Amino acid sequence: MDADETYAKGEDQLMIARRIRRSVAQLARRLRAERPAHAISLSKLSVLGRLSKNGPLTATDLAEQERIQPQSLTRLLADLEQRALVVRRQGQSDRRQVIIEITSQGSELLIEDARPQAAWLARAMSTVLSPVEQELLRLAAQLMQRLTDADPPATEKEQIGA
Repeated sequence: MDADETYAKGEDQLMIARRIRRSVAQLARRLRAERPAHAISLSKLSVLGRLSKNGPLTATDLAEQERIQPQSLTRLLADLEQRALVVRRQGQSDRRQVIIEITSQGSELLIEDARPQAAWLARAMSTVLSPVEQELLRLAAQLMQRLTDADPPATEKEQIGA
């Protein structure tokens, strides 16, 4: 592959990446419109979801997995704890360590939040998409999860701020 083909392929990938980013953002906005009015921020829901999926975590691990600063996490956890959605406890092996765990009330809130969004999306998929398109979307969801978990190295242009 020559330099022109490499450049064209990179531009195609950028165009596709932009379309996916815009589509994901629009879908996220549409799903937010389906959320119940319980006044829990998306950041707090993300923390609850992470704890629900991964189990109890230290604050350091939770901040790292959420890709937020520990100070920001401290504020989120304080509110979640006040609402009895998470609990903090001492670590078993290291008493200095604090373990954060989602409560049953926190788990219920996650379900309550997701139910109307999932119902809307399922209705939209079944009425707008063909069975083949629905299968493609199922596969795309798996691919998008892999992208979410990826940490690819920056390109040379990104590293120098071009």
